[in-house]
Amino acid sequence: MIKRTGATLTIELIERQGVTQLAGIPGGANLPLYDALSKSRIRHVLARHEQGAAFVAQGMARVSGEPAVCFATSGPGATNVLTALADARLDSIPLVCITGQVALPLIGTDAFQEVDIYGMSLPVCKHNFLVRSPEELLEVIPAAFRIAASGRPGPVLVDIPRDVQQAPVRFGHWPAPGIAEAPRCAPAASISSAADAIAASRRPILYLGGGVVHGGGAQLARALAERCDLPAVMTLMALGVMPYDHPLSLGMLGMHGAEATNHALQRCDLLLAMGARFDDRATGKVAEFCPRAKVVHLDVDASELHKIRRADHPLCGDVTPTLAALIDHLAPTSRTAWRDEIRALRATYPEPKRGRGMARPEDLVRTVGKIAGPDAVVTTDVGQHQMWAAQAWPFSRPRQWLTSGGLGTMGFGLPAAIGAALAEPDRRVICISGDGSLLMNIQEMATAAELGLDIKLVLLNNRAMGLVRQQQDLFYGGNRFASDLDAGTDFCTVARGFGWPVLDLARCGFDRERLQAELCAPGVRFIHAPIDGEARVYPMVPPGAANHHMLTENACEA
Repeated sequence: MIKRTGATLTIELIERQGVTQLAGIPGGANLPLYDALSKSRIRHVLARHEQGAAFVAQGMARVSGEPAVCFATSGPGATNVLTALADARLDSIPLVCITGQVALPLIGTDAFQEVDIYGMSLPVCKHNFLVRSPEELLEVIPAAFRIAASGRPGPVLVDIPRDVQQAPVRFGHWPAPGIAEAPRCAPAASISSAADAIAASRRPILYLGGGVVHGGGAQLARALAERCDLPAVMTLMALGVMPYDHPLSLGMLGMHGAEATNHALQRCDLLLAMGARFDDRATGKVAEFCPRAKVVHLDVDASELHKIRRADHPLCGDVTPTLAALIDHLAPTSRTAWRDEIRALRATYPEPKRGRGMARPEDLVRTVGKIAGPDAVVTTDVGQHQMWAAQAWPFSRPRQWLTSGGLGTMGFGLPAAIGAALAEPDRRVICISGDGSLLMNIQEMATAAELGLDIKLVLLNNRAMGLVRQQQDLFYGGNRFASDLDAGTDFCTVARGFGWPVLDLARCGFDRERLQAELCAPGVRFIHAPIDGEARVYPMVPPGAANHHMLTENACEA
């Protein structure tokens, strides 16, 4: 018989899943787990906040596609991870969060640092476990990894009371590690129907969502586009599926997509939605989104089909086998007239001309992207800088772009960059952040410096929560209330205090050679870029409006 305690059993089961590093913070209710972890081969990353730990795990999971792990103690430790769990749920990120809990006899007594994290996390997790005996761990831990990775990925919470961690357990053999269920293909009849619709269409558009990335279908999506001459648009979460310079790429659609892209969608007669959920930031006013188009909708999650837009040809299945089968049903096609029409739209609605320097935020982001190169990973926080990065970064591959899409969580970027650097130590990691967002999880600068990771943090500082202020200017009569950050935080001094070398573009000017030297130097680097506080993200669809009713830079400044 094999003898363990609940804590050592948990750690060894995680090891058997192939996990080599995890992030977390210890506390009274999970100290038995930490005592066992100290004796394992797993590298522990000590975050400075539990939300940061969960976002570190997200960074690992987003670049690898595999479930990552974070630890938190009971009470405030557990509640601190809820935002990151909700973020992972909305963006379909495989995560296993293991929390300590007060001992079983104390549950329900309002004991010190007791909260019902199982109940609180139910709405924001794919699945939840409250472990009541050490024997359950033999089933629960592999199941958590299997559930997190299967179908539509998502976060799983495992809550383990302290006495369960300390209790002895005897068992005869180790359970098999939990692995993702085999991908399933959509029904053959549905695939045949969708193929007929594609063949018959004159103005089709491929609408790619984050599910294409999660399902490993980027290469097949490009193959489908090229085989059938399909112009392709991407959601915020799918950027990189089609390289930015691919002749069939129309870039990002939606609230901050290009004018020509959104107008092309209005003219299409068939919309092929692949791993996309018709999010309101992508569709705008859904009743006026692609009004003339029939819809082919492929999604692994059956609940997404018909939820927002009725699908004429629903395909319920995993993206990789379904796209492969769909391609087999389709002959090579050329759509010269449709491409000519889109080319004319791009001439009618050209993208704004950019300067050759770096004074405009989007020009700075583009320059950083070109210096960083195609192998780099870029993370962002949430706000104007995020949209400038989405518009300007030269994306070339999937899993290059890590951003908080569905929940839009300020404070995501830096800890996610730490996770990306841990999972991909040979890649340069760039975090594009804003001053409002960075302040949310700035303490993780200590974590990155302690680990000596190759992370470059580029701060676009406009002394405001820029996207909030932009909407106040445009839709609330210019009433700038609670959106200015007037303290004038000296971020360069703060960064040095955390042990980061600093390049302050306010002092040296926007010098490309200096910028390149910092971006290519080893280790952490903080690059402070003050930007015009009046700079705005354009185009922009007003909330609740249709995508083709966009506000543009020229129109708003006239």
